[in-house]
Amino acid sequence: MTERREFIKSAVIGAAAALQGVAQDRPLRVGFMGTGNRGGALLGPVLRIPWVQVTALCDVDEAALAKAQDRVQTAGQPKPATFTGSKEAYRRLVERNDVDAVIVATPWQYHVPMALVAMKAGKAVGIEVPIAQTVEDCWELLETRDKTGSPCMMLENWSFRRDNLAVLNMIRLGLLGEIVHCHCAHGNDCVDRTPWYFDRQGNARWGGEYLIRRNCDQYPTHSLGPVLSWMDINCGDALDSIVSMASRSLGINHYFEKTLGADHPAAKRHYAQGDIVSSLIKTKRGNTIVLNNDMQLPRPYDNRWMIQGTEGVYSEERNSIYLWRRSPKVHEWEAFPPYQAKYDHTWWKPVKSDRPGGDQTAAGHGGTDPLLMYKFLEAVRDKQPLPLSLEDGLTMSVVVPLSEESIAGGSKAVSFPDFTRGKWKTAKPYFAVDAGAALA
Repeated sequence: MTERREFIKSAVIGAAAALQGVAQDRPLRVGFMGTGNRGGALLGPVLRIPWVQVTALCDVDEAALAKAQDRVQTAGQPKPATFTGSKEAYRRLVERNDVDAVIVATPWQYHVPMALVAMKAGKAVGIEVPIAQTVEDCWELLETRDKTGSPCMMLENWSFRRDNLAVLNMIRLGLLGEIVHCHCAHGNDCVDRTPWYFDRQGNARWGGEYLIRRNCDQYPTHSLGPVLSWMDINCGDALDSIVSMASRSLGINHYFEKTLGADHPAAKRHYAQGDIVSSLIKTKRGNTIVLNNDMQLPRPYDNRWMIQGTEGVYSEERNSIYLWRRSPKVHEWEAFPPYQAKYDHTWWKPVKSDRPGGDQTAAGHGGTDPLLMYKFLEAVRDKQPLPLSLEDGLTMSVVVPLSEESIAGGSKAVSFPDFTRGKWKTAKPYFAVDAGAALA
């Protein structure tokens, strides 16, 4: 325990010294590829960072583009350049000299080509989730990053959640003992509660096209985001193999049958995607992860994180924790909020500066979006390591094609690629190392 604390202290002190950086004589200049729902949601937090200027916007939706342009000017910044008219317009954006970093918030099929063009043009890139759809695209992103030196990060906001970071501090202080197992899920009714895949008339949006033709865990990164740091994945351990299975596909047909009628085309359409996808992942160290994707049946939103170790267990679903020989009642849950307050990550404590904290954290997925965007752009500005590595983003995203392969093969075991190229064996934990927790 003492050695672990000393490691965290030294890592934080070193990181703090490195992040002093050199003051810039101009703002960090950012371009957005995609200004719709997700791009628009990320634009707001970026506009609140005083040392960032949004200089360019790109979207095929001219109405969304105009709205975003107005928001930039309303924030007191100069009118940004806009690019539209074709699906290749983003290529003109990356040619500009007044763009240092690019945010890619477009439909999934454009993530990789946009990121590759931006990296080759020398831009830092932040990409919405998941970062890629195929194993081949994952490797191409990694190889392009290595060749160009351009920073690239997947923008997984749930890694930055306040409760998840408090749990991470507790794990690193050894309060849960040696970690053995985790359960995680993404439960979100995206058919009825949030019409993300299809509109109310049954027409497929871009996301719905994936459900029509693919059967896999389409959206694993929100579930796995905090798990990677909790379990030291790519920093002492690595994901080794995955076995996935999918239930029948009934939910979408049932919804449209009840809302639009049994004879409606949307009610009769074939959907390849099973309603529930369950995956069992084993790590190199021999730990296990249960991963669920549940986005097509009626349900409230939840993630169902549970992390278990030799000294205790945390349950996000219960908002509770049990610590062996620490909790006041034997084998009974106790409330987690007091622990969150005690082990709150310094990123979430109010600060007298321009970074997210205090009452600012109420916006954008409970404050995770402002924090995520600040930490990403801060690292780009200061030319420091990104808060989440590209390798971690690829490890989370590759679950999409690997689960598809496993399901298609009758739930066969499929091996994970090693995007760290063996470095996971000696790499030390780096994400959100917290001096406050180390000194607790």
